[in-house]
This record gives sequence, structure tokens and C-alpha cells, in this order.
Amino acid sequence: MARIDYYFSVLSPFSYLAGLGLEEVAARRGATIAYRPMDIMKLFSETGGIPVPKRHPSRIAYRSQELRRISARRGLAFNLQPAHWPTDPAPASCALIAVAGAGGDAGALAHAYLRAVWAEQRDIGEAAVVAAILGENGHDAAALAPAMAAAEATYQANTEAALAAGVFGAPFYVVGDEVFWGQDRLEYLDEHLARGVDSGE
Repeated sequence: MARIDYYFSVLSPFSYLAGLGLEEVAARRGATIAYRPMDIMKLFSETGGIPVPKRHPSRIAYRSQELRRISARRGLAFNLQPAHWPTDPAPASCALIAVAGAGGDAGALAHAYLRAVWAEQRDIGEAAVVAAILGENGHDAAALAPAMAAAEATYQANTEAALAAGVFGAPFYVVGDEVFWGQDRLEYLDEHLARGVDSGE
């Protein structure tokens, strides 16, 4: 069975606009997903990425057009300038790590946190919001609290693993030595898995 290492940021608009496409691909191809939320700003600093506000105006303008086009095509509600972006990604990332470690539906929760940022104007940097979204998705925040506290080390380890795997943006899908960058590469990932290529596990 192939494993997809899914590197993403809970603040990434392109991760949000992927919807549940990754989960659909994995289900269709019998693959598993290892959810690896990471520190995108550290990743940028290590790989030459430029934070959005520091990019050239033409690049910012194009990004805005692309985000509008993709959200319209996918039928996903989207705020180009969300009220709480950027914010601290660590609390939601640690919640995701805890849920994944407990065998919960990390895919649905990841999309819920991304939707909270880009469609619902909620601040996922706030512990109360993180806990509320956990509850809305069937998870007990109080029961998960110890695992969430311990997840910071995994969050940092995910970032280091991303760097080692050649990841430089989000979303990023890794299957063995094959890497796919962007929600618009899910089709390529699907084709790769359909060929039954060894995942490298």
C-alpha cells in the first residue's frame, strides 16, 4: 500500500483550495495519508521562499487572481483577505497531530481549520477556537490536551522532514522519491498511484 506524506500549512490558501481532493485520491488508489503540518515560514526561510507581503506587486496580483479563479472553480467560499491571516499556526497544527496520532479523521479536521481561516473569519491561533473546531468535528479537546502539548516536537520534526524531502511550499505530496507541489498536481499524484509505483515504504 502506498503512503502519501502530506506536508501542508494550516494557513495555506492553496492547501484549503485542495478541498478533500487528496483524500479522494487516496481512497480511490488504496493509499494511506500521513498528515504532516509544518512551519511554512521556517520552510520559506530555509528554501528561498518569500513571504507574500515581500513579493513583487505583480506576483501578489497574480496570486490574488489565481486564488479567486480556483475558489470559484472548486465552489469553495473564500476570503481573499481573511480577518485572521496570518496568525499562529502552531495550536491548530498540534491539534491535528494529536488527532492523527489517536487515529482520528485528520483530513476532515485539517480542512475544517483551513476553512475557518479562509472562509469563516475565525482565528485558529486562539486556543478556544482550536478547541471549538475540535468539538465541531467530534473530538474532545480536553482529552487531547496532553497529546497536543507533546505535539510541538512533532510539528518541528515535520518541518525538518519536509526540508529533507525537498519540500519548499504547500500543499506538497510526497510518495517515496516522487514529489508533487500544489493542489493542481493532485491529478498527477493520482496517475502516479494508478501506475502502482513503489512508494518507498
